[in-house]
Amino acid sequence: MSLLQILIRRLMLATLVIFGVIVVTFIISRLIPGDPARLMAGEHASQETVQHLRHVLGLDRSLPVQFAVYLSKLSHGDLGVSIRTERPVSEDLERFLPATIELSVAALLFAVLTGVPLGVVSAVYKDTWIDQAARALSVVGISMPAFWLGLLLLDLFYNWLGILPGTGRLDEGLSAPPRITGMFTVDALLTGEWATWRNALSHLALPALTLGFVNLGIIMRQIRSAMIEVLQEDYIRTARAGGLSPATIILGHALRNAMIPSVTMLGLLFGDLLYGAVLTETIFAWPGMGNYVIQSISFLDFPSIMGFAVVASLVYVLLNLAVDLSYMALDPQIREIG
Repeated sequence: MSLLQILIRRLMLATLVIFGVIVVTFIISRLIPGDPARLMAGEHASQETVQHLRHVLGLDRSLPVQFAVYLSKLSHGDLGVSIRTERPVSEDLERFLPATIELSVAALLFAVLTGVPLGVVSAVYKDTWIDQAARALSVVGISMPAFWLGLLLLDLFYNWLGILPGTGRLDEGLSAPPRITGMFTVDALLTGEWATWRNALSHLALPALTLGFVNLGIIMRQIRSAMIEVLQEDYIRTARAGGLSPATIILGHALRNAMIPSVTMLGLLFGDLLYGAVLTETIFAWPGMGNYVIQSISFLDFPSIMGFAVVASLVYVLLNLAVDLSYMALDPQIREIG
């Protein structure tokens, strides 16, 4: 099967997945108890005012008609207008998405830079106390709820030690850097605002550590398993017999091959981080998409909920597609499977 055929097939499957997410999210959002028109109008508004709002919002139509209207607008890139903020959902998501991406990238970097070395060391010193300690840490990371870890870190580093800020992206009174990417650490770095960069980095530390630690154990166990398998291959024995140094064998040969099956996992983890950021952003008052959608859910803001689901699903599906293509580039034998 050619690469183009595989790409077309993956795109068709991705379209079906996104459509399925839209259908399920639309139905669930409409089944949530409550009346967004009543919330928008206020408790003391008259029934006539509420009915008028329901008509303006299109909530008095049948579900199939509402869904058809939504799909028609979505096909033109219109995600609707937020009931809560009264702004286009696309503008809201454009405003909050960079903060979530910044947090997810920082969390993934922490998980990779910590989990990969731990996995390598655990595999090299298999069945020793070092291996046992690393495996215990991975179990803690996988088992620990993000919200509980976040509260512990807040209590320790913010309340007790006072060495890291607790919430937000910048200290109060400090201006955001000129917007280039929307990610404060990147924008401050690009514009040379070093004080802002240090402050933004300190605010990013605790939420990134919270979100990344949950995935550290997954990465560590994957790398450990792959490394153990690779270290038993014949070419590794040949390299050892040839007198190559342990560092060259482990880093130059074993790790490079062990990373191939980990590419898929890393891509999927980044997609999971976008969804997992919801709780972390709520705990640290991080103004990203997760915090935005939590507030939208409490307000029954259907357009915002749907917009978040569509964008997050699109990002997740595109990440899967990129991972599939990169995996095929690293291992051409996968193309035969399709």
